[in-house]
Amino acid sequence: MEAARRGHSRRPAAGILRFVINVVAAVIERSGRILIGQRKNLGHHPLKWEFPGGKVEPGETPEAATIRELQEELGIRARVDREIMRYQFQYPGRPPILLIFYRVVDFDGEPENRDFEQIRWESPERLSSYDFLEGDGQFIASLKPGAPP
Repeated sequence: MEAARRGHSRRPAAGILRFVINVVAAVIERSGRILIGQRKNLGHHPLKWEFPGGKVEPGETPEAATIRELQEELGIRARVDREIMRYQFQYPGRPPILLIFYRVVDFDGEPENRDFEQIRWESPERLSSYDFLEGDGQFIASLKPGAPP
């Protein structure tokens, strides 16, 4: 109480502690198609489509996070080719995220659904017909018909 009277508070003023969460997304290609997953019907953004991936853990590189997430979600050992795109996005009422998209064209194992409602191989030109997470919209809009990501 005394701290509040002196103008000091334990809670930071709105907007002062703004942090960004790094999130990776894998654009896994095979035979001209890209692997996408539909979120389960629970939690944030139920049944929305997305690219496999997830949050980068403290002390982890984005590339290592991509490899870890693909092992957890699909049971594959991926080799990251290159970064395709990155941008910041913020869902209402949530901290901002930095989305980093990585191209994956080589992996060991056959992808198996360990974490999604369903997974599907789809052509890049058809991705815009799916109900994707809003955060993936800028990436999907950047895809040019017939060109690899």
